[in-house]
Amino acid sequence: MREAIWFRSDLRILDNPAVFSAYQGDEPPLAIFFVCHETWKSHDWAPIKVDFVWRNLDCLQQDLAEKGIELEVQLVPKFSQVPGALRSFCRENRVDRVHINAEYALDEKRRDAATNAVLSNDDIELISHHGNLLVAPGEVRTQQGDYYKKFTPFNRRWRQVLSEKAYSEPLQIKPFSPVTSKGLPECPLARKDSSDWSAGEQQVLGKLGQFVGHRVDDYQQARDLPAENGTSQLSAYLAQGVIGPQTAVRALHKFSPEFPFGLASGADTWLTELAWREFYQHLMYFVPRLSRGESFQTETDSIQWLEDDDAFQRWCNGRTGYPIVDAGMRQLTSTGWMHNRLRMITANFLVKDLLVDWRKGEAFFMQHLIDGSFPANNGGWQWSASVGTDAVPYFRVFNPVKQSEKFDPDGQYIRKWVDELKEVPTKYIHWPHSWLQQQSSNNYCEPMVEHKFARERFLTTFKQVKNG
Repeated sequence: MREAIWFRSDLRILDNPAVFSAYQGDEPPLAIFFVCHETWKSHDWAPIKVDFVWRNLDCLQQDLAEKGIELEVQLVPKFSQVPGALRSFCRENRVDRVHINAEYALDEKRRDAATNAVLSNDDIELISHHGNLLVAPGEVRTQQGDYYKKFTPFNRRWRQVLSEKAYSEPLQIKPFSPVTSKGLPECPLARKDSSDWSAGEQQVLGKLGQFVGHRVDDYQQARDLPAENGTSQLSAYLAQGVIGPQTAVRALHKFSPEFPFGLASGADTWLTELAWREFYQHLMYFVPRLSRGESFQTETDSIQWLEDDDAFQRWCNGRTGYPIVDAGMRQLTSTGWMHNRLRMITANFLVKDLLVDWRKGEAFFMQHLIDGSFPANNGGWQWSASVGTDAVPYFRVFNPVKQSEKFDPDGQYIRKWVDELKEVPTKYIHWPHSWLQQQSSNNYCEPMVEHKFARERFLTTFKQVKNG
């Protein structure tokens, strides 16, 4: 029985059930990865994300070679071409079974269904595992047998399921004689340097150890302060499966004998963030229309958004005249990453202050984020726009100045990313315009909208839809 592993968003060996299951034979399994560059482009993959995946793919190929597995990387432009390409690979290598970790967005589900149909004609099994989640879709159900549409009860039940799972040491795979790494083909897509993010499984395990060992205790307070290094910085690795959620949870397990209960506030809050990640993956699985650009609250798809390309471009460029918004957008376009509090602030501003369609912001984020994950990004934007399931109430409109005062009180984050405001005193940093007018030189932009007016405009627009 010849086994193979088809790697996708699971670029690791540790805690990878597809790898472990394929390793049970008497000979080393084969491995394949398809670079679907045209589909990646249509899915708005950021150049920095492409580079990050490429570097981690290179590390995985070398790690697998040391364990006796050749990872073949093929350029297959579109998802629709994958079934035929995988069948050819299996025929050439006499593969009987292919192991994968499931992905839950609509295009990925359709790709896998088509692949399963093609392989089954050759009596080749496609065996799906759920290594990208702690709890697979369907394991968490309401008493009526439905999926959860609200996060709080989902989180409660999700933790109960977690408590019934084992957290022993990771399963070990038997070593085979090392082979020579084949190397990667030329990447057909534009890449942006991602070297600020170390690549490879061993590197990210070190990052996890540093976070859990030194910073997780302060996570609940520090995670909302963009000027501090208070987040885990693991999102990009989780998105591409360079680290698995099982590995992350095992690191937390040691903190409480009643895990996932009884954790201190910092660890408990981080576990809740992992639950949000899984909640959005489950929604993708159960609600396919989310993958088609539709809102969960279907009535909100009739909102009359403003067609204002100039306003959208000013938001993209960090030239709104609201310092905290501009700082967030400039961090994103400069580094390919944005602090989560700022993702909420900037998204809220685009939708509720500028009345621009949330889908434009969703796409822009994906086109720039190194940790761009379609389920998480879509869920976050629908939450901010008040069009998703369990979203922030539509009448809750962030005041960007108050958000700035609360989460960047001394303006440290603003000054880092908005050069024009470096000399502004803290007293004026959150709304600097009157102070700047008294200076001999001022090259910071004027505010593009008055928040009170914008808030009322949004509420009126949304009420019209809600009242039907």
